[in-house]
Parts: sequence; structure tokens; C-alpha cells
Amino acid sequence: MITLFRKLRTALTTKDRGSQDTTTRSWLQTILITSVGVTVLVLGVRHLKWLQTWELSAYDQMIRLRPAEAPDPHLLIVSVTEEDLGSQDFSLPDQIINQLLVKIQSYQPRVIGLSIDRSKQKNLGAGLSNLDNVITYCTFSSMGSPEIPPPPNFPKDQVGFSDVISDDEDVIVRRSLLFAASNDKKCQTRFSFAALLAINYLEKQGIKYSFPDQDHFYLGKTLFPRLSEDAGGYENIDAAGYQILLNYRDPSQFAKQVTLTQVLKNQVDPNWIKDRLVIIGTTARSVHPGFYTPYSASAKYPLRIAPVFIHAEIASQIISTVLGNRHLIWYLPNWAEAVWVWGWSMLGGFLAWRLRYPMRLGLAGSVSLGSLVGVCYLLFLQGAWLPIIPPAVALVLSGVSVMAYSTYQTQQQTKVIILQVEKQKEAIEQLNTLLKETTRIYDKHVHSDTTGNNPEKVTGDFLLGGRYQIHKVLGSGGFGCTYLAKDTQRPGNPICVVKQLMPARRDTRFMQVARRLFDAEADILEVLGKHHQIPELLAYFEENNEFYLVQEYISGHALSDELPPHHNIKTESELIEILKGILEVLVFVHEHRVIHRDIKPSNIIRSDTDNRLVLIDFGAVKMMQPKSSEQTELATVAIGTRGYAPPEQFAGHPRLSSDIYALGMIAIQAITGIPPHELHPHPETGTVEWRHGVKISEKLAEILDKMVSYHFSDRYHSATEVLQDLKKIE
Repeated sequence: MITLFRKLRTALTTKDRGSQDTTTRSWLQTILITSVGVTVLVLGVRHLKWLQTWELSAYDQMIRLRPAEAPDPHLLIVSVTEEDLGSQDFSLPDQIINQLLVKIQSYQPRVIGLSIDRSKQKNLGAGLSNLDNVITYCTFSSMGSPEIPPPPNFPKDQVGFSDVISDDEDVIVRRSLLFAASNDKKCQTRFSFAALLAINYLEKQGIKYSFPDQDHFYLGKTLFPRLSEDAGGYENIDAAGYQILLNYRDPSQFAKQVTLTQVLKNQVDPNWIKDRLVIIGTTARSVHPGFYTPYSASAKYPLRIAPVFIHAEIASQIISTVLGNRHLIWYLPNWAEAVWVWGWSMLGGFLAWRLRYPMRLGLAGSVSLGSLVGVCYLLFLQGAWLPIIPPAVALVLSGVSVMAYSTYQTQQQTKVIILQVEKQKEAIEQLNTLLKETTRIYDKHVHSDTTGNNPEKVTGDFLLGGRYQIHKVLGSGGFGCTYLAKDTQRPGNPICVVKQLMPARRDTRFMQVARRLFDAEADILEVLGKHHQIPELLAYFEENNEFYLVQEYISGHALSDELPPHHNIKTESELIEILKGILEVLVFVHEHRVIHRDIKPSNIIRSDTDNRLVLIDFGAVKMMQPKSSEQTELATVAIGTRGYAPPEQFAGHPRLSSDIYALGMIAIQAITGIPPHELHPHPETGTVEWRHGVKISEKLAEILDKMVSYHFSDRYHSATEVLQDLKKIE
């Protein structure tokens, strides 16, 4: 997969070394490619139904977590319990059923639904003057169960089928079948029992149903969209007939409930029945064990729910949707779900790119997953079923993939840098050897020629490398000059920084070694410049035995401008902000096993555009210059600056913690206003003393003390450790 990414990136990226946005654009392309690939993979796995069980479990959990709604005022359930059956063998006598119907009818219900098998009762409804508002059921034949015909004396248009659909994976009822065609000889109705109850109830209120085509069912102006075979978290389900998602109410309180005995003994308030939909059904487990529902996984609810409650839930959903504007459960079309998954996949890749470290990514990933669940739940409260598992998997996979690719890149870059650093060391040793080979001839001719006849380039007098026109001299020294220049070959002639590096001698042997050192330095800067807090290397070239580095220009001011001597102008929060800004880039630099070796305020630029801190002036190429007793700064610049560099660095053995020492000294300067070279070390420990008269929290002071410990073994071993401790005091 990594090879594929590299090939795709090569094909998509037009490498412009003069563009400041190349690295960002390259990473965005990597994220785009990764997210698209992960999205296609996740959607493919989803299509194979490998994620469906998890997705349905998440759906059930959201159903259970919804706040309980008020009981449906349109319904009353008359349950036939085990006590009501008494010694009867799974069924009630015809006389009892008719007596119950007459009693309920006397209270003027709008519709009565009889969810009890009366296929053999030939006198159902005897004693009733009007059967028009009584609905009963039949059952289609299926594998393992025979057809149950309707009562023989009942009109066909007052019979609905009682078949309930459960999902194949876990036999949970999540869908309701409203209409279906049947080839059975006796149960020939096209309406489900629950749908017929709701339709009759609403018709008596003047709300008619319409069926303009096989995919659209209306009750009044309310559309009940037909469930597709890949609706929500489903994939390739049997969507035959006209199905909708069942929007459950809390089973424990979704409607008033009384028993058959209570009705027959006149223990029911007539107002509970008047103008209501009354559904009569058996709740006895001996008659029917019940169906599994999304609530079955919770100990608060029964494991199974009797069929009468399922029919009542469906009828309640239809009626309350039309009359009470209750939400139907809806879902996105396939293309929108793909975009939804892709968006979270992009987020995972972006987080991995920005954070780069497993602990940070894990924390941000957890927050993102929590946000995903929260968003889906809040939308579910409004009836929207958005996928949770596919985007969650996509987010994690993209994050892991980009992190793995980033780690791979870092490892490859680190290998390159380690190789170049070794070349640097070898070249520096050779240069030092050559510089010691001083003769009378060299002192008279070569040395004077290299130091006396290399004037600064005049502003605008010619093009360096045939491209870069000098605009301003930023600085000069024995090692060369630094210029602001215009890039004449880019649109708008943008400003860049050109560093001129002059070797100490021009003889063949010295130039060969210096050239190797320069090339190694350029390779290192090429890798480091990919970080947004390090100037990007735009070009490097050799001209007239002089070396030039062209880097991104950072418009801003040096941190030294913010730290005037003897002015402690930084608050603790400002100090922490500076520390974190530099530590973040040091984590990247040290990750590549590179030691900056000259961290000081003048080498830190605060960008005018976004206020970020940028670390500049990496370089061992200054070692091409000989040390001069007359130039103290130049003599120490290759190994650090007095006050900021620790003892081991001046001894020629810099370590990663040497940069941490320098940053700690900058922080102490910021909080005390005292330049580091004016601070005195403790006579016993050697660590600088700085706390006197400084108002700072003890925890931050301890962090600074550990950063500037005299011996490197007592300091923080990595910039990451410092960042972690700083976060604890925020």
C-alpha cells in the first residue's frame, strides 16, 4: 500500500521547489488518496454485510438511549394475560370474545383491532349491531408455519395480515411491513393488520390514503417512503412489499394498557376507550413467546414483546406521524452516505498528518469518535439514521494509514539525514585537517585571496544563478553573506533568502571536501524544510567556487526583538506559548536525529502572517570557515552561542538535550530579562541561578531548571517529555 501511495503521489504532484505550498499540497494529496482508498475499502466491506451486525447494534443502542415519549393518547391495549386465560387451553371461548367486543363497542371506540386467532370462529362479532369498525387478521403461509385464514364471517376489507418481519442476523424486529401481495388461497389481503387499523382510524377523521405508485404511500399529505434494500445500515435486505423502519416508543409506557378481566368487570374508565383505537391481543407467553426488539438487549425491558405490542407500535407510529408530526426514521441516499464516510476518513487522515504522534492521535481520534457518535445520536433524535460504524472504521483506518505512511517517510528521511550527518562529520574533520595545513605560501596568497577579495554583492547588480536578483543585504561575516533576493523566474518575483557560503580556501582538495559538506547540508535542509516551522529549501547551487542556499522567506521579526536586555516582559502564559511553539518543531527535528546546535532568540522568527514561531539557521556548513581569535562569535557559531550552548556542546559533543538547554535559557531570559551570559552558575551543581525575584509557578520553574541542568543526563531527554510536563500545568 505504501508503494501505491508513493506512485500516486508522484503522478499527482508537480514538484515546484520554488513553491512554499509544495509540502502541504503533497500531504493533502496523500490524505485525499488515502481517504478515498479507505472509503472505497470500507464501503466494499460494508456491501459484503460484514459491518451490518455492528451497525444494527449501534442503531438499537440509539433507540434505547432516546428519551421516553409520552404515552400515545390515541391507543388503548386490552391484553389477554395468563390469568385471563385461566384453565383455557391457549384460547378463549367464542362467547367471551363476543362479550368483550360488545362491552368495548358500548364505549364508542373509533376502531377495534382483534389480534387473536379466530380463524375457526364462525360467529365473531355476534351481538354487535355494527362490525364496520372491527378489524381482525389472517397470516400468510411461510416456511415452517401454515397459513392462518381470517374468521369465515368477516368482510375481506376488514382483515389484515399479521406477519411481522425480523432481521436474519439476530431475529430482531426493526421493520414494519405495511403492504404485501400474497398467493395464499384464504389470506389474500394486501394490508397489514397494523396499517389497516391506522388507515381506518384516520379515515374516520377525514384523512384518506393514496397509492399513486408502488413506491409512494400517502396518508393525507404525509408520505411514508418505501424502505430500500440498502437503507441506513442495511445491505441487500429483502425489501419485498412496502416496508418502513419501525420507530419504536418505549415499550414500558407507549400506550395505556388494561386486561380483559378489567374490561368485563367494568373496571375501565369509558373515556379511555371513547374515540380511541383499541387493540385486543394475547400477552400470555404460553400462546406466543413474543418477538425480539431493539430493547431486548437491555435488562430494563422484557427479552421478548408480544405480537399485539408490535402491531400497536406500528399503528401508533403511523397515526402519530400523521396527527402529531412525529418523525419517521429516514436515511441518506447511497451517494450521500459515501460522502459522509469519506468526510470522516478525510478527518482521520488530517488528524494523523497534523498530530503525527500516536498518543496525540489516539486522544484526538477518541474525541473524534465521540463526536461522531454524538452527532449521529443528535440527528437520530430528529429521525435521521446516519451510519456510525463505517465512518468510525474509515476514520481509524485513514488515521492509522497516514500515520504509518508518515512514520515510514520519517524513517526514510532519518536514514538520509543520518547518512548526510556522517558525511558532514567526515567532511568537517577533513576540513579541520586541511585548515591546519598552513604554509607561508598559503598565508600570503590563498588566505588573503579568500578573505580580502570577496566583497558583498551589490544590490541589483546581477543575477545569482541566473535567477536570483539581490534586493537587500541581511548580514555578512567571515563565512559569507545573507541576502534578500527576488526570484525572477517565478510569477510576481517573490522574495526569498539567499545564503552565500564562502569556503576558506579555493584549492582543489579543500573545494572537494567543502562541496561534499555543502551537498550533505542541503540534503538535510531539504528534509527539515518540510515542517511548517522551518524555512523550506527552495534551491541550492555553486557559482564561482561559492555555495548558495535559497530558502523560503519568513516575513516577521526575530524573537530577540521581543526580549530586550533587562526587561522581563513575558508573562507565564506567554512563556509557555513560546516554549510549546519551539518544542513542537524540536520534536520534529530531533525525530530525524538532527541537533540544531545554535538555538537563540535571533534564530527564532515570529511570522507576521500567522504568528507562528519559525526556527532558522540550521547549518554545519559554517565549518568551512577557519576559526579566528578576532571573531569570537564566528569561532563559536559552529558549536553554539555563548550563554545558550551547554558545556558538552562547547566540548564538541552536542546531544539532543543540548537544544533543550538552549531553549530553557531563552525561557529564563524571557522571564527574568537577564541575558544568559550574565547569569552565574551554582558553585556546586553548575546549573545557572535565576529564580531570585522572579514570580513564576513552582511547577514551571522546576521544568525550566530541568531543561538547563548542567549535566545532560539530568535534563529532559526529549522535547516530547517537556511538552507533556507543560500540558500538566495548563
